[in-house]
Amino acid sequence: MRIHTELTRLVGIEHPVVQTGMGWVAGARLVSATANAGGLGILASATMTIDELATAIAKVKAATDRPFGVNIRADAADAPDRVELMIREGVKVASFALAPKPELIARLKEAGAVVVPSVGAAKHARKVAAWGADAVIVQGGEGGGHTGPVATTLLLPSVLDVLEGTGIPVVAAGGFFDGRGLAAALSYGASGVAMGTRFLLTKESTVPAEVKQRYLQAGLDGTVVSTRVDGIPHRVLRTGLVEKLESGSPVRGFTAAVLNAAKFKKMSGMSWSSMIGDGLAMRRGKDLSWSQVIMAANTPMLLKAGLVDGQTDAGVLASGQVAGIIDDLPSCAQLIEGIVSEAIKHLQAANSLID
Repeated sequence: MRIHTELTRLVGIEHPVVQTGMGWVAGARLVSATANAGGLGILASATMTIDELATAIAKVKAATDRPFGVNIRADAADAPDRVELMIREGVKVASFALAPKPELIARLKEAGAVVVPSVGAAKHARKVAAWGADAVIVQGGEGGGHTGPVATTLLLPSVLDVLEGTGIPVVAAGGFFDGRGLAAALSYGASGVAMGTRFLLTKESTVPAEVKQRYLQAGLDGTVVSTRVDGIPHRVLRTGLVEKLESGSPVRGFTAAVLNAAKFKKMSGMSWSSMIGDGLAMRRGKDLSWSQVIMAANTPMLLKAGLVDGQTDAGVLASGQVAGIIDDLPSCAQLIEGIVSEAIKHLQAANSLID
């Protein structure tokens, strides 16, 4: 048995399960495994150069003939170039962490791509819907990485209400890890679920084994929403570095941020003018101070230290609260099939209660 929703029909996937575009985590291996398992895998391009993104897209296309997506920072200076790369390569889904400009949405839709921004408020969902977005991902405060203060159980229905009658599928994110969650999201009226931490903790995830164990050892209180990482609320695992950032001097954290921003510039090949351009865009989008902008430039290196280099006490490990309840490392195929099967059982059980 299968679950068919507006999302599965729109994108052409088998199951209403999305693997989010996690920086340093959602590479070609994880995305192709998710796609081959019938879900929607999304490449994380924010931590890739455009050449690295082109290579990753080619690897996914070589490993699967199923639809997949690319996540792009809408405020990045080279966002239009990345969009054109996606179009040339025939990538099905364009995912955005922030609202993309109307002209980017129009360009993608003209090329036949599906545009799926992530939103954190009902008003943002209404805005991107008016601009032509095909679907939205709604992440509640339980989610990892940059997150908001409203729980999924409240944010999701508020977005569903403002989009009622538009025909735009809503994908629920933040706090999902099993079939019970998928059944609950569908009962709310969502068309599927998106998960980050749950896919990070799979066999195909390239996160070092010792880092995965650090996630598996976390309790339900093992994450914290910190503004000391990059000036924006960021849900991460409680690690030695995070505790130091939380209790340390803001000046010291700012100095470290400047140094790490310079390292990221060298590694990514970005020019200072490009980084400043991105910073200006971030300031306009979030009303940030320059110190917060520089702290935000620090984030990729801190995440890389933890998620790629395995330095759990020197890096940052973005994590949803679900890390505190996950205790296994299935393959993507096992994960998705198990979630869908369990969701069907719960939906059938709920239906049997109706007389």
